[in-house]
Amino acid sequence: MNIIYVEDDATSRTVMRDMLAAAGVTLAEAADVRTGLRMIRTGTFDMVLMDLRMPDINGLTAIRQLRAMAGAERDLPVVVVSAELSDGVREMCRSAGANACLQKPLTMDALFRAMGTIMASNSGFVLN
Repeated sequence: MNIIYVEDDATSRTVMRDMLAAAGVTLAEAADVRTGLRMIRTGTFDMVLMDLRMPDINGLTAIRQLRAMAGAERDLPVVVVSAELSDGVREMCRSAGANACLQKPLTMDALFRAMGTIMASNSGFVLN
């Protein structure tokens, strides 16, 4: 599985990289939304992990831009990974086109459970 993580915090990217490497998952990293969307357009990914709060463009806007793309990348599953996930934020994520929302700090169990559910169903919204 090839995943891209769009997250401005280097520590969060390192933690995610270590979690996924332990399971043999390849992780590409983007420190900002513009870089992440460019990588998605030119790469081959199975899933996108997206932070919400980033300095250039927020995660909700990034998801909307991804869903508006013309190619197959617009259908990539998107998992929001954020420290702030009130019911209202979860609804905004779902409305923007996210497939799941996961609360930081993240556990491997929660991440892999959401990934498995999304990949098995390839549709819908996963609450966690």
